[in-house]
Amino acid sequence: MRISITDRCNLRCRYCMPAEGIEKVSMSQILTYEEILRICRAAAGLGIRKFKVTGGEPLVRKGCASFCGELREIPGVEQVTLTTNGQLLAGEIGALQEAGIDGINISLDSLREDRYRQITCGGRLEDTLKGLDAAIASGIPTKVNCLLQRGFNEDELPHFAELAFSRGIDVRFIEIMPIGFGRPETGLSNEAVLQRLERLYPDLVRDERVHGNGPAVYYRRSNAGAETSAGGDASAGDAQPAGSIGLISAMHSSFCGSCNRIRLTSQGEVKPCLCYEDSISLKPALAEGSCEALQQALRDAINEKPAGHTFEDPGSVDRRAMMQIGG
Repeated sequence: MRISITDRCNLRCRYCMPAEGIEKVSMSQILTYEEILRICRAAAGLGIRKFKVTGGEPLVRKGCASFCGELREIPGVEQVTLTTNGQLLAGEIGALQEAGIDGINISLDSLREDRYRQITCGGRLEDTLKGLDAAIASGIPTKVNCLLQRGFNEDELPHFAELAFSRGIDVRFIEIMPIGFGRPETGLSNEAVLQRLERLYPDLVRDERVHGNGPAVYYRRSNAGAETSAGGDASAGDAQPAGSIGLISAMHSSFCGSCNRIRLTSQGEVKPCLCYEDSISLKPALAEGSCEALQQALRDAINEKPAGHTFEDPGSVDRRAMMQIGG
């Protein structure tokens, strides 16, 4: 279950929402932490074992790390991870460690300050890179999520690949979906990404190791240590960390048949599928006060999970901004 704890964000990424932002939901409509924990206890009782905390940007909500710690302590919960833009991460990493967070995903679409500022409408690349460094230094498993766009940041593909291989982390390329302000026609297909990577790294092979719970297909270098970079030379002693490249092909290679995810929005709606606007509100069950009512509402939502998305038909896609539906 992906849990959005806020619709607020400290960035204005252009594929997520307009630069002027969107109308914020009243805080009275946002679930309290205790309400979210009640939902998660009910979900754990149904067998949901893994939770990802998202936003908006989850770290802008005060108490996020403490909430993650309480979530991690629910009986039956096996894993709690966090998705963040990294702007506030360096200052929160100690609290997240103490909370027992199991993994951190950092959204990062450019390693160039000017482009990062343009994509995010004013964000500071330096802050996100400090957050990335802090996460890696903490030992918490860390991944970077990147959206490549034709004619804009696609030339940075080799630099992101080197980030993975030099730092020993997973860097995942996600195809742009037609959610909110996303324009798939500007995106780079992961088939094209893989072809470019194979030209850069002839030793690239499928990585069959388990990297998490998502639909990414991973690749690693079979000759790690033989080269420092594409076309570079290294001595026999210059072994590289075991980083990998992940490809999440939401548009060109549907993984709906194996999808076992649901999303909880910050307003208490369960979305069985990211694609569609359909959702089931848990607020009536929360008001009723029983765990059984919450579990039944969750069952109802899970039973409504469709066979697959229809991203190819824009008219059927949820047009709300990604930050409003738990990104």
